[in-house]
Amino acid sequence: MLRKDMFHKAAFFLPMSILAMLGLVPLIAGMLEQPFYVSLFARIVIYALAAMALNLSLGYAGLVSFGHALFFGVGSYCVAIPAFYGIDSGWMQLGICIVACAVLGGITGLISLRTTGIAFIMITLAFAQMGYFVFVSLKNYGGDDGMTISNPSKFFSVSLGDLNTLYYVAFFLLCVVTWFMWRLHSSLFGMVLRGAKQNTRRINASGFPAKKYQLVAYVISSIICGIAGLLFANLNAFASPSTLAWSVSGDLIVMVVLGGIGSVAGPFIGAFVFLGLEEILKAYFEHWMVVFGPIIVLIALLGKSGIAGWLNSIDHRLTRLRNQYRTMKNSSPVPAEEKSA
Repeated sequence: MLRKDMFHKAAFFLPMSILAMLGLVPLIAGMLEQPFYVSLFARIVIYALAAMALNLSLGYAGLVSFGHALFFGVGSYCVAIPAFYGIDSGWMQLGICIVACAVLGGITGLISLRTTGIAFIMITLAFAQMGYFVFVSLKNYGGDDGMTISNPSKFFSVSLGDLNTLYYVAFFLLCVVTWFMWRLHSSLFGMVLRGAKQNTRRINASGFPAKKYQLVAYVISSIICGIAGLLFANLNAFASPSTLAWSVSGDLIVMVVLGGIGSVAGPFIGAFVFLGLEEILKAYFEHWMVVFGPIIVLIALLGKSGIAGWLNSIDHRLTRLRNQYRTMKNSSPVPAEEKSA
């Protein structure tokens, strides 16, 4: 339930403002006659969706996965390969994507969860690299050069080949996933995941099989990331093995860390800041990465809990100041004139 005091908190107001702004992008771009902005922010929304998926695994369950690019890339090819055979039904492609990512997530999750820490990171990275080299070797589907998608996904009469339609579909899914993560955060499932992140043995001793909960979270995370890949393929009308590269997983982790690990709105704030800064710096600097790196490090150092944690600290300070002001106001001495009256 939303409380009235939430609307006065920066940690609530800023994410909602960003979402509201994202919802108006196609209208503003149409007024300015700049369709490029729709394409740019569609990319941000899709990566935000993938970052939200990773946050379920990384932030809630404490599973530092360096292999979510596997599901992102598979989601892209779930559009490209059926389209290669003339299948442009979005429902069929979505079904293939969900099943493929669920199976892959289940298999890789079962194996990876037998380890912890650095070993878990390296195994998930290895699975992603295996997927990368599998798609590079598929010469019939473009190999290293990738595949052009001539027929975008169609859901009845709605085609994702239309940029505005694709944008609103991605934005709607981002809102749904954000709501889902908000509900999950305070649910029993979410509390077990966060408890397992802190102390797995204690959760097991409480009667909750932590590994099973973590596996379910990992599979759900894989499916959402695959759906983001499906949207990304439609945005670019192209699928490439580069979407399975380790650098994509690295970018997603940076977005989650930048926005705030384990927070509800942190990942899409991180994606918005990360990709927004990248685009701005590209416009003004030839060697933009030299500037981009230190800025990201500086932001991370200023708020160890990410931007969401920094906003929460601002809210705590403002709340403390308001409480101090109310205490001082209530305990202030009554003037002598009022006493005599």
